[in-house]
Amino acid sequence: MTRTNGMDIDAMIARHRDGFSMEKPFYLDPGVFEADVERVIMPIWHLVDHASRIPNAGDYFLFELAGESIIVVRGWEGEIRAFYNVCRHRGSIICREAHGNVRLLRCPYHAWSYDLDGSLKVAQLMHEGFDLKDYGLHPCHIGVSHGLIFVNLSPQPGIDFDTFIDPFTPYFELHGLANAKIAHRASYPTEANWKLVLENFFECYHCMPAHPEYCQVHAKDYILAYGGGNGSGPEEAEVVFQPQLDAFNEKCKSLGHLYGSFVETDDNSPHMRSAARTPFKDGWLSETRDGQPAAPLMGTFKDWDGGYSATAFSPFATIFMPNDFASIFRFIPVNEDHTDVELIWLVRAEAEEGRDYDLEKIIWLWDVTAIADKTIIEGNKQGILSRRYEPGPYSRHEKGTNYLINWYLNRLRAGA
Repeated sequence: MTRTNGMDIDAMIARHRDGFSMEKPFYLDPGVFEADVERVIMPIWHLVDHASRIPNAGDYFLFELAGESIIVVRGWEGEIRAFYNVCRHRGSIICREAHGNVRLLRCPYHAWSYDLDGSLKVAQLMHEGFDLKDYGLHPCHIGVSHGLIFVNLSPQPGIDFDTFIDPFTPYFELHGLANAKIAHRASYPTEANWKLVLENFFECYHCMPAHPEYCQVHAKDYILAYGGGNGSGPEEAEVVFQPQLDAFNEKCKSLGHLYGSFVETDDNSPHMRSAARTPFKDGWLSETRDGQPAAPLMGTFKDWDGGYSATAFSPFATIFMPNDFASIFRFIPVNEDHTDVELIWLVRAEAEEGRDYDLEKIIWLWDVTAIADKTIIEGNKQGILSRRYEPGPYSRHEKGTNYLINWYLNRLRAGA
């Protein structure tokens, strides 16, 4: 039995009604959040950034997640490694700045210094018999694929990185993510539990009243059927949208472009992965205000096919990719009351802003949508604080959110 603040988490899981939102402690209680970290968040492969952020030896950045600080650094031979930002002397953090370039990872407290491979190089005035080799930095599991950097904070990942990433590689190749660079990044700190943030992300029930910009780019039939991801809408909506999807698939086939999808439908899956290629509304070539391209074609595209790819590595990271750029969503749980939402936009590595791409056009849709979602989600959190809050029923247009919650509860239960 798992208890937090006198409450039995297992009993709360057992009481949950399928098709309803969850009891208040799931969204507010610090003990539940700690259980989330251990059972749900730590075992996941987390997308942390694009390798173009650290092009040179000694370049590093910090990845913060659920109270942990991870140093991601490029080594002398070009390899990328990850280490816990914890000195092996007395536990001080080593890197205070969020990013930078160093020749050694030097602790500011007592000057213990580590090479870029994590090995301890300098520790002055230690006792006889002290061996530098015994006190290297604690490494973090890391994987890099087509320029995308992932870390896993569990002692031993439940799925090895190659197996985890393999289904996505055709999409990475199509969009040329290995030959990309960061055009812009933005943060939308949200005062709400991560589950409230993701419940919103996995449904499009709110899209028509809350996101006119999104509805400008995507057809109504698509929004009803797939707006919150594959299987997020009513079955009859999928039937109505299917002819449009079939026509898009035929167009992709004629151009030699990738088409189709895969979805992990088992809510016991470790990551809840999915990927799909779907069309914009008629006349739209990109995810822009006027539907016109904002940047050069990426990857292996031969022509504009009027669609985009969406790759979801877990509930915590998704990439939306029209033919000309990519928008990375990262949802970073900080504590029971706060989630950092970060967006990173990628373009072709050789493209130049102002000459080859229009940054405002690229960021327009998801920037305005993220700002609106922040307001919506924080309002949701304020309502849940009320003494009168009780779980409410999901609509038939919130199947994606219901699947997310079932996945979460299964992961929470399995980790007990």
